Amino acid sequence: MAKAIRVHEYGGPEVMRYEDVTVPEPGPGQIRVRQSAIGVNFIDIYFRSGAYKVPQLPFTPGNEGAGTVVSVGEGVTAFRAGERVAYGSAAGTYAEEVVINASAAVHLAEGVEDTTAAAMMLKGLTAEYLLHRTYRVKAGDTILFHAAAGGVGLIACQWAKHLGATVIGTVGSEEKAELARANGCDHVILYRDEDFAARVKEITGGKGVPVVYDGVGRDTFPASLDCISPLGLFVSFGSASGPVDDFSLALLGQKGSLYATRPSLFAHAGQRETLDAMAKNLFSVVASGAVKIPVHAKAKLSEAPQVHTDLASRKTTGATVMIP
Repeated sequence: MAKAIRVHEYGGPEVMRYEDVTVPEPGPGQIRVRQSAIGVNFIDIYFRSGAYKVPQLPFTPGNEGAGTVVSVGEGVTAFRAGERVAYGSAAGTYAEEVVINASAAVHLAEGVEDTTAAAMMLKGLTAEYLLHRTYRVKAGDTILFHAAAGGVGLIACQWAKHLGATVIGTVGSEEKAELARANGCDHVILYRDEDFAARVKEITGGKGVPVVYDGVGRDTFPASLDCISPLGLFVSFGSASGPVDDFSLALLGQKGSLYATRPSLFAHAGQRETLDAMAKNLFSVVASGAVKIPVHAKAKLSEAPQVHTDLASRKTTGATVMIP
């Protein structure tokens, strides 16, 4: 028996129950991991509330974690018992022990702690594909990143700065503005207090930016499109304030023949070669110190309801990690 968070019905944080569960042996292509740290992400709230549906109830939330392999299933040759692993697109990670697909795991590099890995896999791999695959940020680019003091934002802004970009970030409070400035943002806009599209135009001398990274959603759309230079790219990778409402494709034409995309980590991480390359890239910038992973808070697994309450209030900065 092991402890896990179980959700029997969709709803608020209170529907998460801390229960005993039986952990099965890994099946073909699976590994069993004793977790030392569990990552917490906004997507977990979408699943708990029912905004995103799971195949069946009850279920255990969570996609991210790190720990030690206990046993491996049939056909698994890449991992052995005793090895340290981490993952950002597994399932059911709000648990002491978890059985996951080996395809979701990567070997944890020396010099990267388990808590750091659990705090960065989903957010760090998201930053990796955004900056290197969705739009390849290069030296001399000016980019706009919404929610610059959030979990993905703090990593992505440091990394974009490291790549030689000028980084404009939006935040919701003065406290978060300070944090964004300390983590790679050259210009910080308080989007609740000022017209961020006008400010971006001012900063860029009227040109706009080639790419906007938007994990906020409803609150920043369609104003995000007004920040983009002709033929530029709108990247919607999350919806912390609610989903972007349906819009006419003609709007992209009116705003300067723009491109729009809704990428996901799962689509990128589905290929083993791509996942390994992304993880290697992430681990190298973290191990070198070029990108620091801010762990905002540590909580017990049993405190998951409070953790979700804090995250949903958008008061948190950086990453929260739960310790089993």
